[in-house]
Amino acid sequence: MEATDGDVLQQVVENVTEAAKNATTKTPATPEGMAVAYGSLVLMALLPIFYGSFRSVTYHKAQKESGEVPDTMSHRDAAMFPLFASAALFGLYIFFQVFSKEYINMLLTSYFFVLGILAMTHMLSPIVENLLPSRIPRANFRLLLTKNPSSDAKDDLWEYTFNTVTIVCLGISSVIGVWYLLQKHWVANNVFGLAFAVNGVELLHLNSIITGCILLGGLFIYDVFWVFGTNVMVTVAKSFEAPIKLVFPQDILERGLGATNFAMLGLGDIVIPGIFIALLLRFDTSLKRGSNTYFNFTFLAYFLGLLATIFVMHVFKHAQPALLYLVPACVGTPLLLGLIKGDLNLLFQYEDHPEKQEEDNKED
Repeated sequence: MEATDGDVLQQVVENVTEAAKNATTKTPATPEGMAVAYGSLVLMALLPIFYGSFRSVTYHKAQKESGEVPDTMSHRDAAMFPLFASAALFGLYIFFQVFSKEYINMLLTSYFFVLGILAMTHMLSPIVENLLPSRIPRANFRLLLTKNPSSDAKDDLWEYTFNTVTIVCLGISSVIGVWYLLQKHWVANNVFGLAFAVNGVELLHLNSIITGCILLGGLFIYDVFWVFGTNVMVTVAKSFEAPIKLVFPQDILERGLGATNFAMLGLGDIVIPGIFIALLLRFDTSLKRGSNTYFNFTFLAYFLGLLATIFVMHVFKHAQPALLYLVPACVGTPLLLGLIKGDLNLLFQYEDHPEKQEEDNKED
């Protein structure tokens, strides 16, 4: 029997549909692929905490020497932060439900494109400074925005100083930024995500252990509620196309850099515990004992907490609030260690900027 034109057309449509399904279907994750993916995520989580913590010590020391007092988080700020974070998260969820996520992500992509370039430039500066040949001159530059420049009553509104190293870092960061902007490739996403994480751990200061415990305790409840109590967190994480999460393909062994079946870890699960761990490193430094005991043990506890998160997620096949495991590990470890070593009073009394903390407490 000869095939009619209608039969041929139907067969073509079925073939095209099947090809489209095959092209968009995720490659099933193998045990080896999952091990590579989750191992890479753990490594990418540990590196910015370790590197950013030591950078925070240097940054903190430079601030003290210059007499600069940074903006720090008060007890009230720490207690209110989970509420503000919840409002922002739910607001994004509503936006994604009401408006087309393509337009929202286009706006967010532009924002994080600029922010990512600046974050990566700051992260790369000390590295490029050491790698750049000494024969290349380190010229200094200054951008100045002045109101009424020809008048005696001129007012400097904005000033930015930079050098040759900054220009080189800006060039490198811009190339990666354009790559991310055009292709949204997962490698470019991770480069920007790592830059955000390092900058967050380095520059965000909790100032005291008590403030850190309040913040992590509140975010513990926040994470558990929004992951287990609703689908808001998971929906936003999957819809939000911005480098606020680290991703790694579970099918990379089968499909290489073009893999599409991703495992992910939010930057909040790195930065929030990271700034607390960085605070413990500064506490270790203030003790002048020649060791980083509190930092080392809490860093190890964070690593074990990540492994517990991945294990439970793999067993129950359900997204897990990482802070459910990370907060008890990161808060409980230094408190237990302080109890054993007799340092609890020193631990709770430590403040990066005592005068600033006293002012915040008076305001509270």
